[in-house]
Amino acid sequence: QVQFVESGGGLVQPGGSLRLSCAASGFTSDRSHMGWFRQAPGKEREGIACITSRDGGTYYANSVKGRFTISSDNAKNMVHLQMNSLNPEDTAVYYCATARVRYEPPNFIIVPYSDYWGQGTQVTVSS
Repeated sequence: QVQFVESGGGLVQPGGSLRLSCAASGFTSDRSHMGWFRQAPGKEREGIACITSRDGGTYYANSVKGRFTISSDNAKNMVHLQMNSLNPEDTAVYYCATARVRYEPPNFIIVPYSDYWGQGTQVTVSS
């Protein structure tokens, strides 16, 4: 059974940092691209970061590029998201999931690969 358990969210002031973690089980993460997604109130779920299984290449949505960093620990089946320079627009529930990248020039779009989702972890950026 595929499962994702996200952790590390919380309340942070603008300009602060958080590190999210995701424990994946039920499949081999080193054979799957992994991604982080987020959903803000009243908005659609957005793919924000992806790390590829083969070479660890990374992709980011323009909204987080230069501020967020995705990494993976395949031995532990875990994926992390380091978030720096947070602003109120980053407030959302964050999810990890298997992912794929679609090229829509000039951007790469991160989309989910399956319908498996965890409960997510809430990130609130507010002073």
